[in-house]
Amino acid sequence: MKILFTGGGTGGHVFPIVAVTREVYNLYPNEKVKLFYLGPPNHLHSILLSHEGIKVGWVLSGKIRRYVGTLSLLQNFIDLCIKIPIGFIQAFFNVFFIAPDVIFSKGGYGSFPTVFCGWLLGVPIFLHESDVIPGLSNRILSRFAKKVFVSFPDTEYFSLEKMINTGNPIREKLLEGSKEKAVEIFKLTREKPMLLVMGGSQGAEKINDTVFAILPELLKNFEVLHQCGEKNFKNLKTEAQFLITEELKKYYHQFSFLQEPLLKEVYAAADIIVSRAGSGSIFEIAALGKPSILIPLPESAQDHQTKNAYSFAASGAAIVFEEENLIPHFLLEKLKYLISHPEEMAKMGQKAKEFYKSEAAREIVEYIIGQNKL
Repeated sequence: MKILFTGGGTGGHVFPIVAVTREVYNLYPNEKVKLFYLGPPNHLHSILLSHEGIKVGWVLSGKIRRYVGTLSLLQNFIDLCIKIPIGFIQAFFNVFFIAPDVIFSKGGYGSFPTVFCGWLLGVPIFLHESDVIPGLSNRILSRFAKKVFVSFPDTEYFSLEKMINTGNPIREKLLEGSKEKAVEIFKLTREKPMLLVMGGSQGAEKINDTVFAILPELLKNFEVLHQCGEKNFKNLKTEAQFLITEELKKYYHQFSFLQEPLLKEVYAAADIIVSRAGSGSIFEIAALGKPSILIPLPESAQDHQTKNAYSFAASGAAIVFEEENLIPHFLLEKLKYLISHPEEMAKMGQKAKEFYKSEAAREIVEYIIGQNKL
């Protein structure tokens, strides 16, 4: 059997594909299953997917920018007149020669050529939507799909007949970390509660600025693991040297971006997490059963991170701080309050666990290939 994956090109699109791929091998270890991927060119994702036994191919793709400006108009012209037409031609021939039995799409503008061409060629299409508010691509492509797997129970737009609430597949290996190994790798003192601050692969300037505004006071109460983003790492590392006294430096651990082998250890060590509200981050936090404070990215498409955050927080699993209300000392006091009320943190962790759907990848795999003879 041949399964063709596609997605928009961000980590949020690729990591669930990795989770589903691993479940394919787990459920059908001795069967002949061939896995392929088509999407926008991305060197890091090519390495990541290739390591999972997926044959990776690239197709050009473009998107329609809905903000006004000379640059956006020029980019839209190039995408509409050059990239998108070429991408459709590439996708058509790739899908034709791969001849997949099924296409599984994670959405995003990069999935559009592959899904549409697959539909033209009569390939069964299945989508997965990570966010409460679907992106434009998945809204359009859902018309061609047999089913749409969704992450949140209150996902908008899709018809109830098409939706299956599976949750968001995560990489299960992220749950295999240990505090002891984290102490060894990162030289943690474990003298204070452990706070993990995450801003995604590119970091989050607002979160970084807020943390640095209260960093000395934060380190008096917490040991901090801070993923600050690759583009911010050097400047923030230098700035931290001036902000932190010698006696507090051992409590601050700064990283640009953590890949899976190290991220799982950091996750295991954390007592509480401050994070953006992408679906991937939310469901990883939920799977770990960690209390969290979520700070949605206000510029996210359709403000989907805010919707994600409040959907998760409604279960009692998290606290939401919107950026316009993100006052440094307010955040500090909320963190101090939580750490001084362990029973409240335990309740948040339990609610997070209840929100998580541990069988997401399994349900998806069984559904999309269960009726096919392998």
